[in-house]
Amino acid sequence: MAKAQEEELKEPTVCPECGSTELIGDYERAEVVCSRCGLVIDENLVDMGPEWRAFDHEQRDKRTRVGAPITYTIHDKGLSTMIDWRNKDIYGRDIPARNRAQWYRLRKWQRKIRISGATERNLAFALSELDRDSSRLGLPRSVREAASVVYRSAVDNKLIRGRSIEGVVAASLYAACRRCNVPRTLDEIAEVSRVTKKEVGRTYRFLTRELNIKLPPTSPVDYVPRFASELGLSGEAQSKAIEIIEKAMEKGLTSGRGPTGVAAAALYIASVLLGDRKTQRDVAEIAGVTEVTIRNRYKELTEQLEMGVTL
Repeated sequence: MAKAQEEELKEPTVCPECGSTELIGDYERAEVVCSRCGLVIDENLVDMGPEWRAFDHEQRDKRTRVGAPITYTIHDKGLSTMIDWRNKDIYGRDIPARNRAQWYRLRKWQRKIRISGATERNLAFALSELDRDSSRLGLPRSVREAASVVYRSAVDNKLIRGRSIEGVVAASLYAACRRCNVPRTLDEIAEVSRVTKKEVGRTYRFLTRELNIKLPPTSPVDYVPRFASELGLSGEAQSKAIEIIEKAMEKGLTSGRGPTGVAAAALYIASVLLGDRKTQRDVAEIAGVTEVTIRNRYKELTEQLEMGVTL
């Protein structure tokens, strides 16, 4: 009986008329329609969402009856309970003074039992370190989640032994940045972490080899939006720089060159062409390269692409 009800609740996946799998769910009309022949395959769909409506964030918080989603950035994935530090009960009333010592002991034991073994202690420290580094780099939530997954995989495969936690965290963060197309250089990662650039690079190569992580080389295009934003350049300048880089890639001018140097040179050329000129020093400081590197990449690009730009 229960199985029959479950089958009824499932949305159809194939049109019985023409056999098409291109179905459209019209949830305003509670119908499923075939996009090829127009047949209404199902109607009166059950709405799986909440029965209440909320018009702002505060209302949503008050009416929701579930907790936060699972997150890999907390050692227990955010599933454990927590006793609040404020001496108030669930209704907002003050806890009597005679019970406060008991609440203090409960809080202390709660903190202890949340981290039960050596593995959880390792995770708790590492993920707090990861969160700190991510905050300093201004990385989005998706990158933090991806880095946490890489670090957890390293723990599961026993790759932490003999290596510093900070080094593995930094390498996980670098791998996650590349995977999510939010590139950060090894120098930037090393600057916010407590390890050297050499150790970050060595640990990153070890993790990618042992965990079989396949990542394509970083493209100079990925760096353009961030550098342009920090330089205060327009969207037109960004588009021009990306166009220059794509032409250079077609001619093979970017192979064997650092992506940050190529991106910086392309942005410098774009700023000159559009009359919003930035100094080589400004561009070099933002990109983390030397002025000599920018001049070398600049000359290569302008000569090979025949752009006719003068310094």
